[in-house]
Amino acid sequence: MDFSLFHVDAFTDTLFKGNPACVVPLENWLEDAVLLSIAKENAAPETAFFVKNKGQIHLRWFTPDLEMDLCGHATLATAHVLKRHLGYDEEVISFNTLSGIVSVSVIDELYYLDFPSRMPEKTQLPINLEKALSLKPKFVLKSRDYVLVYDHWDDIKNIQIERNYFDELDLGTGGVIVTAPGENVDFVSRFFTPRATLLEDPVTGSAHCSLIPYWASVLSKQKMTAHQISDRGGRLYCENRIDRVWIGGKACTFLKGKFQIK
Repeated sequence: MDFSLFHVDAFTDTLFKGNPACVVPLENWLEDAVLLSIAKENAAPETAFFVKNKGQIHLRWFTPDLEMDLCGHATLATAHVLKRHLGYDEEVISFNTLSGIVSVSVIDELYYLDFPSRMPEKTQLPINLEKALSLKPKFVLKSRDYVLVYDHWDDIKNIQIERNYFDELDLGTGGVIVTAPGENVDFVSRFFTPRATLLEDPVTGSAHCSLIPYWASVLSKQKMTAHQISDRGGRLYCENRIDRVWIGGKACTFLKGKFQIK
């Protein structure tokens, strides 16, 4: 059986930047083990699978290691595939997901994700996480992910992770965000996942479910720009909307192809 596959760079308009995601349209769901095997074979940070059924688009996300409850860049990539390659003509695309209904609005060549807000709360720094960090944070917060706040963007750029300690953390589908005020943007961040095939995620839309409400409260701003300063890097256009956040970005297609499962 032949399947279509699209490889998209999300949160960027430049190839080989942003966060790569694979998008696979399906007629019907395959077994979960097969979906995970496809994601492993793709070796991208996330592979998105979707099925259209009775007017709804059901969307799931897999890393090479597990199924995720929410993923920003692969959702943006899916919206891009639907609009750019599959002739979907609606300006708002709604997806049925493990995190409920999430939608993407297409405005002036930007894809805006409408995601749940996850305000992080103060917590203690786990011992193994403290040992894993080359620099101790100023504040420690947590929602789904740990949010470690630093004074300066240079701290985020230069921080190093010791995997022997870091991989002892058990955060489920969560990870560790490091963040600080930015230069030429409102804030910067990086995102790390313990025990994952890929330690650092290049641009993490779902992390901004916590970053946006936090920085909105600190900066007293509801609209902000952000830069995830991984090696690939990505620009995000952010808006705080009380119990929701809007996360905007661009996308470009690297590859269109097909694969077979016999």
